[in-house]
Amino acid sequence: MLNQSNAGSELARQFAGQTSWTNYSVQARVRPASFGSSGALVGLAARSTSSTKMYRLALLGSGRAELQAVNGSSITAIGSASLGVSTGTWYTLRIESSGSTIRGFVNGTQIAAGSNSLSGAGRIGLVTAYASGGFDDVVVDSSGGGAPTTPPTSTPPPAGWPTPTSSQKVDATIAVSGTFDGGLKRYYGIGDGGQSESQDPMFELAAGTTLRNVIIGAPAGDGVHCEGNCTLINVWWEDVGEDAATFRGGTTYTVDGGGARSASDKVFQHNGAGTVYIKNFRVENAGKLYRACGNCSTSYQRHVVIDNVVVRNTDAIAGINTNWGDTARFSRITIVGDPDRETSICVKYKGVPKGSEPTEIGEGADGVNCLYSPSDITYQ
Repeated sequence: MLNQSNAGSELARQFAGQTSWTNYSVQARVRPASFGSSGALVGLAARSTSSTKMYRLALLGSGRAELQAVNGSSITAIGSASLGVSTGTWYTLRIESSGSTIRGFVNGTQIAAGSNSLSGAGRIGLVTAYASGGFDDVVVDSSGGGAPTTPPTSTPPPAGWPTPTSSQKVDATIAVSGTFDGGLKRYYGIGDGGQSESQDPMFELAAGTTLRNVIIGAPAGDGVHCEGNCTLINVWWEDVGEDAATFRGGTTYTVDGGGARSASDKVFQHNGAGTVYIKNFRVENAGKLYRACGNCSTSYQRHVVIDNVVVRNTDAIAGINTNWGDTARFSRITIVGDPDRETSICVKYKGVPKGSEPTEIGEGADGVNCLYSPSDITYQ
C-alpha cells in the first residue's frame, strides 16, 4: 500500500512500468484522504510519457470522477460522472487503453469512454494534486485488448492435486477476517453435496480477507462466500457442491492458484459488482468455470479476467450478460483432452430481473464483451 500524505503538493506522482507499453488496462484501489484547494484530485494514470502527459482517471474534490487526457496545463475531459466521492472510502479505478480508445471505470462501472490520440504508449502511475490519499492492489491486465508489450509473470497452474496434511469436519460456517492459512488441511462436512441453493458456506470471508492453502472436501455446502473484496490463494475444491465460491459485496476479487473439480453447474458465481481475476488455476469436470449472475436482485455490470488456466472436461469457461455490459478477457488458456473443441470459451446471455431465467444469445470472441484471440487458446 502507498500513501501520499502531503495535501499541499501541486502534483505528486509515482510511475511504474515501461514507456513502450501500448494496449493494456491498469486497475488500483484508491482512497481519497483529503481534498485541498480547487482542482484537487486523487487518481490513476495510464500511457504516461512524461510527468505531465498521460491519461488520468481522477476522483475530484467536487465529488465527480473524470477521465482526462492531460498534456501539461491542457486538460481535456473525455467523460465524467457524478459519484458523490467521499474521503476515507476506497474506490476501484480502472483505465483501459486499446488503440485510440480510452475507457474509465469506477467500481466496475464504465463512467467514460472516447477516442483520443494524445498518447499511444506509456507507463502507469498513481497521482494526486492538492490532495492526500492511499493506493493499493495495483494490477496491470495483459489479456484481451489491453496488453503491455512485456508478458505477465506468474507461476504455472499446478500439475496435480495436493495431498491434505490432515482433515477437519466442519459443522457450522467458519467466519474469517484478515488472513487464514489452512496449511493444506482438508475441511469438509457442510451441506449435502448437492445443488440446493439453501446450503451454508464452508467459509464466510469478511471484506479484505485472504484465504490460503486450504483444501475443501465433500460435502462442501456453498463453498466460500466473499462478502467484500477477497483473495483466494492456493485453495482447492475436491468436489464442488453448489458453488466453489460466490463473490458478493465487493469490487475486486482474486483467485490465484489452486483448482476445482466435479462442479455439475458452475465453479465461481459472481453476484456483486466489479472484477474477478482468476489465474494460475485448473478446473476439471465442470459446467462453467465462471458465471456472472444473470438474474440477481441487482443487475451490476461485471467483469472477469482469466489467465494461465488449465481446463479439462468443462462445458464452458465463462458465461456473461452482454446486455449489462459484462466483459470476459482470456489469455494463456490450455484446454486438455478436447479434440473436437467442444468447450465454449465465452457464452453470452441476456440478463433478466430476479425471478426470471436468462437466455443464451451466443458465444465466441467479439472484441467487445468476449475478448480473446486464437493465440490465447491452446488445445492439448
